[in-house]
Amino acid sequence: METTGFFHLAPWIVFFPLIGLLTNLAFGGWFMKQPWGEKAIGWIASAASGAAFVVSVLLAYSVAGHPEGGHQFVAQWIHIGELQLDWTFRVDSLSTTMMLVVSSVGTLIHIYAIGYMHEDVRFKSDPARYQRFFVFFNLFIVSMMILVGGDSYLMLFVGWEGVGLCSYLLIGFWYDMDTLGRPSWANSNAGNKALIVNRIGDFGFLIAGFITFWYAKSFQFDQVFEAAKTAPPGVIVAITLFLLIGVTGKSAQIPLYVWLPDAMAGPTPVSALIHAATMVTAGVYLIARSAPLYTLVPQAQYIVAMTGAVTALFAATIAVGQYDIKKVLAYSTISQLGFMVAAVGMGAYVAGVFHLATHAFFKALLFLSAGSIILGLERGHHHLAHHGHDDHHEEVFDPGDMRNMGGLRKTMPVTFWLYIIGTLALAGIVPFAGFWSKDEILLDASLHYPTVYILLSIAAFFTAFYMGRQIWMVFFGEPRHEAAAHAQESPLIITAPLMVLAALSLLGGALNLPFDGFHNLTHWLSHTLGEVEGLSLDWTVAGVSTALALIAIVLSWFIYGRKSLAKGQPDPLKKPLGFIFTGMENKWFVDEIYRAAFVDRYKDVSRFLADVVDWKFWHDWFHDTVIVGTYNWISNIALDRYADQKGIDRFANFLGEATQWLSATTRKVQNGFVRSYALSIMLGVVVILGYLLLK
Repeated sequence: METTGFFHLAPWIVFFPLIGLLTNLAFGGWFMKQPWGEKAIGWIASAASGAAFVVSVLLAYSVAGHPEGGHQFVAQWIHIGELQLDWTFRVDSLSTTMMLVVSSVGTLIHIYAIGYMHEDVRFKSDPARYQRFFVFFNLFIVSMMILVGGDSYLMLFVGWEGVGLCSYLLIGFWYDMDTLGRPSWANSNAGNKALIVNRIGDFGFLIAGFITFWYAKSFQFDQVFEAAKTAPPGVIVAITLFLLIGVTGKSAQIPLYVWLPDAMAGPTPVSALIHAATMVTAGVYLIARSAPLYTLVPQAQYIVAMTGAVTALFAATIAVGQYDIKKVLAYSTISQLGFMVAAVGMGAYVAGVFHLATHAFFKALLFLSAGSIILGLERGHHHLAHHGHDDHHEEVFDPGDMRNMGGLRKTMPVTFWLYIIGTLALAGIVPFAGFWSKDEILLDASLHYPTVYILLSIAAFFTAFYMGRQIWMVFFGEPRHEAAAHAQESPLIITAPLMVLAALSLLGGALNLPFDGFHNLTHWLSHTLGEVEGLSLDWTVAGVSTALALIAIVLSWFIYGRKSLAKGQPDPLKKPLGFIFTGMENKWFVDEIYRAAFVDRYKDVSRFLADVVDWKFWHDWFHDTVIVGTYNWISNIALDRYADQKGIDRFANFLGEATQWLSATTRKVQNGFVRSYALSIMLGVVVILGYLLLK
């Protein structure tokens, strides 16, 4: 146990959000009856997350003074046979980096949610759910901190499943209505989809865990890594590839990425916190944490890198054809996660973690800004409905559809400028944070994995293009719906966290500038990941990526900005690209292919097992015919007909008949004549005397 620094505070990264959760769970109902109840619930949850951030800062300060890090024992956990595992927190430069990202971005999103959910619960006409939302939100912080702070694969898996549960609960938060507040099971189905797809990935994680314990006899990181040095390469390849299956589920990579776009059914703060900034990066963290294993097997590294690169490009093409503002960002998230997975697959762990951190800043900014836009349009629509525009009362209006927007830079100027900052960071424009982190990944790829470099460069081009398309469609031109014309800017409780995230998106690159003396994150993570040489800025790679991004933005302006989209006009790319755009618009029909190849076949197998095997064979034939029929035969024929009727009944009848014969025979001596009785007495006397004489 550490005796110096603040290592002893490590458990409080979990305890503080847990206290917030329990407080709102116990007293939230009473709070909601008070006029200040909502704010109390929101601020308690935010303070709990903020306290976890303060602890994370103190832990980072301790690691700076003790680069070797520390382990904080909390309690004995599993002591069975060879498995000796305790509940211990691991505090090193990698885990504290994740703690800082999760708690800082998480706290800002908590504060944002105070204002967002206030309006959302009223739009959905169910203010009572406000309390539940923040309970789930704090539960997520608890789970995420266990995930990044655990000292073993098993403790990491507990957090892994915890964040998965919170994701399921929050995707289906409005489980009985859709995003427009209409009665529907769409959100519930989206939650089920996320849960099922992630369980497929978790199956891979579990198999990797079983193999790990089989050869290492432990789940504790240091013991596993030490045992791996002498393990057969095939074992390490198996473990790393099974871990990759878990990563594809949690970090939404091919082929298990399909749940993330549907996860946008959850409230926007959920999209920002869980499905953009934190939980989905758990797979990246898992590979970075398992760096000693992946470093031993280059073939597994190559597969991981290619999985990330292909996912980055594939998702980026789909984002080009989407109209829902959050769906565009969802596919963008999948694409950027591909950049991170490709980086850690190449062994560029610092670059992967660097992009993880900057992406958390600017993608949270973009999602929350998108939420601000959606709220602004909802306010505009309400304005129409309550100011004499009766036709808007019954209109089915989707405030997230970019085809309903346009011209919002005038009505929502604060959100506009914040969104511009997030877009430039995501597009990789210097000096925003995304430029530095993405460029570091591209530089690593150009040096060691040319194919990955080409795929990621094309993905970067598409990224700048679809973000430019979004900017022109949302903020420029004329409003394509009256709600956009009457949209209203969001209050300070919503825009203030966005301003902080915008500052981080602008300055976040300072974490690891590629200049001598500025490789801060490289130096920081080297204490955990080993000494890594900080790459200097490569003007060729940086120039190419910047040129691609600028060309893409100019091209998007030429198509969408030069002549803005008119109301009801189809996408300008639809006609020239034809079936290609149809493919992008329909997500390359992957959901339909999965449904036909897997979901429907699964239903067929389930139906066969239920109808034929379970009902007709097991119930009708085996149960009714074999078991019940045999029982009936035995009871009706063997027992009733032979044992009962021909055995017991016949014996009973014989006894009755014998009794009747005997009584009929003996009844004859009871005839009522005195002479017969005298004769009987005389015969009796003769018999007795004869007996006595003969004796």
